[in-house]
Formats: sequence, structure tokens, C-alpha cells
Amino acid sequence: MTDGPVPDLATEASPATPAARPDLPQLALRPLLVIAGTLTVLLIAFSDRYGYHRDELYFLQTGQHLAWGYPDQPPFVPLVARLLSDLAAGSLVVLRLPSALMAGTLVLLTGLLTRELGGGRRAQVLAALGIALAPVVIGSEHLLSTTSFDLPAWALLCWLLVRILRTGRERLWLAAGAVAGVGLLDTDLVAFLVFAVVVGLAVAGPRAPLRSAWFYAGGAIALALWAPYLAWQGSHGWPELTVAHSIATGGSGTSAPWWQIIPQQFVLVAVIFAPVWIAGLVGLLRDPRLRPYRALGIAWPVLAVAFMLTGGKPYYLAGMFPVLLAAGAQPTVEELARMRPGLRRALIIATPLLSLGGYVITLPILPMSVVHDTPIVALNYDAGETIGWPTFVGEIAAAYRSLPPAQRAATTVLTSNYGEAGAVDRFGPGDGLPRAYSGHMSFWYWGPPPATATTALVIGYSRSQLGFCGSVRLAVVLNNHEQVSDDEQGEPVWICSQLRESWRALWPSQRLFG
Repeated sequence: MTDGPVPDLATEASPATPAARPDLPQLALRPLLVIAGTLTVLLIAFSDRYGYHRDELYFLQTGQHLAWGYPDQPPFVPLVARLLSDLAAGSLVVLRLPSALMAGTLVLLTGLLTRELGGGRRAQVLAALGIALAPVVIGSEHLLSTTSFDLPAWALLCWLLVRILRTGRERLWLAAGAVAGVGLLDTDLVAFLVFAVVVGLAVAGPRAPLRSAWFYAGGAIALALWAPYLAWQGSHGWPELTVAHSIATGGSGTSAPWWQIIPQQFVLVAVIFAPVWIAGLVGLLRDPRLRPYRALGIAWPVLAVAFMLTGGKPYYLAGMFPVLLAAGAQPTVEELARMRPGLRRALIIATPLLSLGGYVITLPILPMSVVHDTPIVALNYDAGETIGWPTFVGEIAAAYRSLPPAQRAATTVLTSNYGEAGAVDRFGPGDGLPRAYSGHMSFWYWGPPPATATTALVIGYSRSQLGFCGSVRLAVVLNNHEQVSDDEQGEPVWICSQLRESWRALWPSQRLFG
């Protein structure tokens, strides 16, 4: 069993000169397209089950307040949400379509990376399957999120880097700079990748890019694209640093202790593919054939340490999986070729079967009514955050309608977080609710309730947080009626009246960047 020749990458002297062997293994275009297309179609097919994620409800509202920045993110995803909601308001399929397309793109980029690193057709298919079956990919590309675009951006940057180092085409640094700049308008995590790669080049070489004018021109392009967001952050006191500190101290539903960053890598990609990406990491660090790309091997531990020190989330490191799987696929294929046929067939059959569990956990495949009988929400926090929003808003609206008409006309809605506020703004108009206000993230910048609001439905606050209310009455306790334990299940809705101070005076104390 052979899989095409592997170029002797160790013969390349430097990225400033063309590779000694510019030809690459044949591209497995058809199988890569089949894998990419199947994943994309599957994500589209399940995109409208359950409901909006809290972050998507937030993106819909930030998209109505377009700016160069927000306290917790750059402007790209809110802009995408705005465009898609203008195109098809209320459609989850349309809202999540770019994510599904990004999933297919990620699969193709992984195959191209594998080929660029010398992997033959079977290796390209193996690496693409590893990405297509990865829980972190399925989960992130099922929803509209910054990760939806972050993962392909990392893969494309790694592909460009490998291609530059292999061919010596230094003008590609301009393309890399453009990709990095657009990626930085999606998420700051791209800056970590750039930093780690520069460290890798400085430590392991080749160092010629660090002396190249094209390299710095690409960096200038990236910085120019990122500059408006940096200016917004600077002019607002760098609120994202406060958000990052909150994440590091456990303030996010997906926060994790620093020591879990490495262990959780073994569940972000299906466990059966762990030998592949580990082989890729070892190969990038030690294999003479991959010596020109050792900077990418160095980048992985640099990123791991950086995320541990800054309190990052485990999935922040997931952007390296495409290049690790790409580097490890060819050695894995060669090892499979040396196995007994029976064992090889068993592994080939077991790989997709053992990976399918990730689909059940990360996609809304099971009926919502049985989710509470499964460990899905315990294993996948985001699944719970897509359940119950219309029901919650209906209960809030019932509390609102219970008020006398004169009091109702002077009532506002105040929520403890952007998910609740986004849900009220998405579903509330149909139930007669006024717009929501919140001190959480971007909602705080959009200002306090009007001075004419003398009563508030306050959602998700504890009783001890309601000192600004002269009179407080519990209206309802939220219940999604699916027995799913998500962040809003069991949260109180209070009727707050006789305010002790004006909303404008109260508003500074309501700010929550976490």
C-alpha cells in the first residue's frame, strides 16, 4: 500500500529560494469535496432545531448597533448577523449558513495543508475526516460564533505560512497579512497565533522571513485592518481586558481551570484521532522532512502556555488541529500500511463509528423532550443555551400583562445578561413586551431605561441586588418546561417599583463586563 511520494522537505535551504522539489502529491479533490459537502449539508439540515444560542441573540442586537468594537469582541460577527437578519429575519437556517460553509472550507483547507506538507491522497482524506468528525468543529460551526470564522482563519494562515516556507514566494506575506487582519476583526485569538509563529520562527527558524520586507508589509496590512478596533477599545478604556479577566476567573459558562487546557484537547477532536495529531506535533518538532516548518511545532506549546497564563478556554488552542492533523496524517497512513490487513480494516471501520458520538452531543439530533434524560448538557454547555428562550420570554410577557394597564405603560424590562435581553428583543415584540435593557456587555453602552419607566420587570437578579427598588414582588420563576438545566432555568422575574434613584444615576453601578 503506497500513498504517493513524499517530498524531501529537509532539502529546502531557506524560504527565500524555491523548494528543491516544487511538485506536490496529487490532490484528493473529489473525496475532500465529498467530506466537506457532507459536513456542510449535515450542519444546514440541523441548523433550525432547538433554537437560538444566547450569543446569537446577542449578535442580533449588536448587529443593530454597528460599531468598530464591543467590550467583548471585534465587529465582524455582529456585522454578519446584521446582514443575515436583514436578508431573512428570524431564520436560523440563514443565520447559521455561513458557519456551515466555514465548516466545509475548514475541511478543504485541512486537506490542502496535508498536501502542502507532503501528504498523499489517503493522508489528505484522513486529516479531513479528523476535522470533519471533531466535536469542536461540529459544535462551533453549528452556531454563528466568532469560532466559526476563527478556525478557518487559523487554517488558512498556517497554509499560507507553509506555502511561503516551501516555495519562497514572499509576496504571499501580503495575503497572510490580509487574512490575519480580517481574522483579527473576528477575534483577538488570531493575534496569539501570529505571536506564537513569530516566536517559532525566531527559535527554530528559518529566520529569513524576519528579515524580509514582505513579512513586515504583511504585518502592516494586518495592523491597519485591526487598527479601528484597537482605537475603539482604547477610546473605551480597554473593556476587553476586564472581560478576559472575568473569563480567566471562571466568569464564562465555558471557562475552565488552566490545567484542563491540555487534557481537553483529547475531547475537542475525537479521541481515536489523538495519535494522528500527536504524531503531527512530534513530527513538526522532530521529523527532518518537516524541519522547515518547525516554527509551527514550536507555536503549539507557546500557545498552550500563553492560554494557561492568561486563563484562556481550552478550545482557544483548537485552531492548531488542522496543521497538526495535516502533519500527522502521512506518518499515520504509512504506519497503517505496515499493519496486518485485518487490524487495519478494523481501525478504518471503528474510526467513524467511535466518532459519531460527538455528533449526538454537539448537534441537536435528539428530540428536545429527551435531552434532560441524557448527559448532553453536562458535556456540551452550549446545547443547553439553545433551549427554552421563547418559553422564557412568554413567561416574562405573562408577568408584564398581569400589571394594571396604567402601570404597564410605565414598565421597562431589565435583565441580568445579554442572552435574556437578546431573547426579549427577539421574541418580546410578538408578546407585546417593550425593548430590554441590561448592564451586561454592549447593552450597558446602549443606555439606561427611559426616565418615564417607574416600574421594571427585573430578570435574573438576586433579591440582594434589588436595593434600588422601594417595592419588590416575585412575579414568576422561569421554567423552560423541558427540565433542562440551563443558565436561565429557575431564574426569578421580579416586579420592581418605587425606584430609590433615577435610572441614569443607577446605570453606572449596573455595568457588567464578564
